[in-house]
Amino acid sequence: MDFGGHGLSSHYSPGVPYNLQTFVSEIRRVVAALKWNRFSILGHSFGGVVGATFSCTFPEMVDKLTLLDTLLFPLESNEMENLLTYKRRAIEHMLQIEASQEPSHVFSLKQLLQRLLKSNSHLSEECGELLLQRGTKKVATGLVLNRDQRLSWPENSADYVSRELCAHSIRKLQAHVLFIKAVHGYFESRDNYSEEESVSFMIDMMKSTLKERFQFVEVPGNHCVHMCEPQHVASIISSFLQRTHTLPAQL
Repeated sequence: MDFGGHGLSSHYSPGVPYNLQTFVSEIRRVVAALKWNRFSILGHSFGGVVGATFSCTFPEMVDKLTLLDTLLFPLESNEMENLLTYKRRAIEHMLQIEASQEPSHVFSLKQLLQRLLKSNSHLSEECGELLLQRGTKKVATGLVLNRDQRLSWPENSADYVSRELCAHSIRKLQAHVLFIKAVHGYFESRDNYSEEESVSFMIDMMKSTLKERFQFVEVPGNHCVHMCEPQHVASIISSFLQRTHTLPAQL
């Protein structure tokens, strides 16, 4: 599914902010429309963050959760003083974008592809073209980006939580979890933020909490390994989804 402001979905109205909770709500709305009671979620990068948050919020609805190169953004203790700065910057950025009222820039496919590959060195040209198929729309003079400009900063859609809240959320999970990390993957870096330490924290917490319901696999490749080298992850994910798991006891 395309979250609001992404792909072929509509943008939020001016004054309505994007945040993690609203994206979680969007999943719940889609599930209600489809009349699903229990299902599996596979999410890459930020999609995994939303999927994991949904699985912790509605644990009885998710039987299997696949996280592909995803980090749950545990907040480092030395970042607490910056938390309000992040929130303030997100609000001011949204106001700035809305006040500019600039018309959408029109590009050629070549221009957009060059921009995309320049800012995402892990992408191949073929993968870049695939992303632009859904990420753009045709106008009379070329292509315009579908993505809402207000989403250009991670602070506008991600919630940075404490380690305590992250651990509490993981304990709520009822799903079996497969976490795939690419050796040369990419997680959003911020000031005073240790990627390696945060990944280790999340893996250790899931291992100790979920026990046999948690599987961790590291694969060769970069952040978009599922697009660039799908052979490294396809069989792992297929095996996980097809495996028969005993449902956890209801607490």
